[in-house]
Amino acid sequence: MNDTMSDAASDAVRFLSEAVELARANIGTGGRPFGAVVVRDGLSIATGVNEIHTTNDPTAHAEMTAIRAASGQLGSPDLGGCTVYASGHPCPMCMAAMRLSGVDKVFYAYSNEDGAPFGLSSAAIYEDLAKPFTEQSMAIRYVPVRPEEQMDLYEQWAQASGRCRR
Repeated sequence: MNDTMSDAASDAVRFLSEAVELARANIGTGGRPFGAVVVRDGLSIATGVNEIHTTNDPTAHAEMTAIRAASGQLGSPDLGGCTVYASGHPCPMCMAAMRLSGVDKVFYAYSNEDGAPFGLSSAAIYEDLAKPFTEQSMAIRYVPVRPEEQMDLYEQWAQASGRCRR
């Protein structure tokens, strides 16, 4: 193994260990066993734990709280160049947020298979989301609403933000 691969493997173990320790500490506060670390250029810039138990916010997953903290730290929603290290397999919401924010890489320490016996797997959600909208367990329907005599919503945004229409 060359030094670069060795360094990357070493970083993965180090930051995944940090994410797991955050998860363990969160268990001690009554939370779920999830922690995450956002890293850029080999440095931890933000961490997060699952905060659903304290916030009652169903989106307060460890990866989401870490992404929010990293975006605040960087003063930007663009997390390009960042890697997320998570204690558990990221759920579809967290994975989508990481993609939308530009995260380059994701590593996780515990798989959906590891979590399944404890009710901590998001595999069923991934499976449901892979189906066409009409076959998913949640009703999802496109209903185009375009109020007359008003500018198109997206056109209004493009004009207000100075963006050109694509």
